[in-house]
Amino acid sequence: MYNHGFATKALAECYGMVDNPKVAPALEKAVDLILTAQGRSRFGAWRYTPESRDADTTVTGCQVVALFAARNAGVPVPEESIKKALGFLSKCRGSDGGYGYTSASGGKPTLTAIGVLCMALAKETNSKSFLTSLEYLKDKLDYRDRFYPFYYEYYMSQALFHADEETWREWNALNTRYLATIQSPDGSWPGNKGQAFSTAGALLSLALNYRFLPIYEK
Repeated sequence: MYNHGFATKALAECYGMVDNPKVAPALEKAVDLILTAQGRSRFGAWRYTPESRDADTTVTGCQVVALFAARNAGVPVPEESIKKALGFLSKCRGSDGGYGYTSASGGKPTLTAIGVLCMALAKETNSKSFLTSLEYLKDKLDYRDRFYPFYYEYYMSQALFHADEETWREWNALNTRYLATIQSPDGSWPGNKGQAFSTAGALLSLALNYRFLPIYEK
């Protein structure tokens, strides 16, 4: 479902921008699979396979972002599907605003960035819980994820951009300088998940400066 979620998001970003008749039906089928998989989960969310009955914040966040991207492209997405997914994510939010992996315990900045982005895309930015999670992230602007660094870059940049643009500007300045220091001479970024993934994650975190993709519009 990870692969599928990001592929769906890519299709949604291409829809309306690329003149290819295959994009629309592929995007519709991709969304149908996400919704069908959600119906199998007892949590109303997602995990690693379409048959999974449990859920976690990382895979769920990926599907939620994909559904919002598809909706922005004009593909119908039931509001109830979004509400169920956000309901699961809220159960994974601790009292300090941090999001855990499958429950409210063990909150981490990367997971919290996912949760904040999903709430921001849903326009649920005035609640006390959202503001608490945003403050959690504001205290972690110097944080770097040792295990999934570019996954963190990707979500943190989007979460702050949609949630609090002033904080995003502060984060963006730090992030841009940091990425400039670790970029390889060939233009790629190194990482334990491979150069392709690392470079894509780095570029997507920087792309907010240029608003290239529809998902980055407000």
